[in-house]
Amino acid sequence: MQNEGATTAISAKRLTLALATAGIIGGAVGAVAVNHSNAVASGAGSAPATVATLAAPAAAAAAPAPVAAGVALPDFTQLVSRASPAVVNIRVTGSTKTSARVPRGAENDPMYEFFRRFQGPQGPRGQRDMPVFGAGSGFIISPDGVILTNAHVVRDATEVTVKLQDRREFRAKVLGSDPKTDVAVLRIEAKNLPVVPIGKSSDLKVGEWVLAIGSPFGLESSVTAGVVSAKGRSLQDDSHVPFIQTDVAVNPGNSGGPLFNTRGEVVGINSQIYSQTGGYQGLSFAIPIDVAYRIKDQIVATGKVQHAKLGIQIQEVNQAFADSFNLASPEGALVANVERGGAADKAGLKAGDVIRKLNGQPIIASLDLPAMLNLNKPGDKVTMEVFREGKTIQVPAKLANASDKAAPDEQEEVAAVDSGSKLGLALRPLEPIEKRQSGIAAGLLVEDADGAAANAGVEPGDVLLAINGRPVTSVAQVRDVVGKSTKSVALLIQRGGDKIFIPVRIG
Repeated sequence: MQNEGATTAISAKRLTLALATAGIIGGAVGAVAVNHSNAVASGAGSAPATVATLAAPAAAAAAPAPVAAGVALPDFTQLVSRASPAVVNIRVTGSTKTSARVPRGAENDPMYEFFRRFQGPQGPRGQRDMPVFGAGSGFIISPDGVILTNAHVVRDATEVTVKLQDRREFRAKVLGSDPKTDVAVLRIEAKNLPVVPIGKSSDLKVGEWVLAIGSPFGLESSVTAGVVSAKGRSLQDDSHVPFIQTDVAVNPGNSGGPLFNTRGEVVGINSQIYSQTGGYQGLSFAIPIDVAYRIKDQIVATGKVQHAKLGIQIQEVNQAFADSFNLASPEGALVANVERGGAADKAGLKAGDVIRKLNGQPIIASLDLPAMLNLNKPGDKVTMEVFREGKTIQVPAKLANASDKAAPDEQEEVAAVDSGSKLGLALRPLEPIEKRQSGIAAGLLVEDADGAAANAGVEPGDVLLAINGRPVTSVAQVRDVVGKSTKSVALLIQRGGDKIFIPVRIG
């Protein structure tokens, strides 16, 4: 106990020092800083007057600094009081298979065989079901016990327990979950439960105050606040969700908890953080409640979720592509491949098209497109603004179901690009037998890559299909296109079973 007291004393001293260094604890240092600024501003003050000013009482320095006009800090006390009873703690039990390794030399221990006999058939030599425990948060959306949380919170769960703020506990049933959007719906057998009011995430503004309630590290009913950092944020994962980015502190255990606006309405479900340490580092991401409710409605109605699909592969439009296609800015989603028989194919989209808008909404980064498409249902009709060969056209499409199987991929009759001295490529037309073996109707085989093309990633064995979105079938056509380009060209490459665009700088 003495050591523990000593440790506490040391920690308190360090804490006081840290707070004083940060300027949180008032003192003479603060007075000197404030009053020294006043002395400098006065300009011609005498030396005795300056000394007298520096010696002013510390109490004067403790006066709060004036708040800038028009800026009011929010008071979340009433919001937390009203909303907290509807926020729940979720505990999950599952299992996983693990193989038990025999310690080196254990077989030579006479006691090892004795104890092994009591291990049963799934002893140290086999696999065991090891229990796995998890925790998260959620919130009640209906008085009869419907709860929203994250799909990853209840993934592979064999038992889910929900604990209310009044300390009551219930066994929960998972009505359904959707890994693609990371939304899950639970139900507990209870009535007259407190519920959270639901807002509209579409009404959120960047810079607006928001608040999270959850159970980080198992600490129930913890409250953190921050502001909306960005909206419609697309991440490099398979979720395709237009996330709300905030600087609200979210840590393990906060997952699945609600994100509130200042009116006490839920506008998102806290789902992910960006971290290099596993802990909060200032970047938190929430699923918009508008998206979550669409998923919830499908799960409650049918127990499953259907997602819309356009049927294309896309790439980012960088500056090199923008120069190649003569785009004013590097924005949009570049169509690299079109699924045969899919919604995009039926609508007339082609490889090399750049989708700039969907239903009038601008597409800045390529990942914006799948996030926008995810807001639609199979069968919905959308209109795309497409940049094709220097012109902007409108392309309507009827979205398909993502669960539908794609038709066998048969290569379209796309021509190949050819080499030129600026590209550093040695190309030749495909032989008839090569066309049959590869399934490519027309193309030029890269026999050697050097210079600019090799630096961009073109490899021998690639088949070149198009340049700057325009089919070409001869060396003359390629030289013509390259000769008219001043900065870069975009090569459509067939590599194995994939089609990719590779920008090559030639200027």
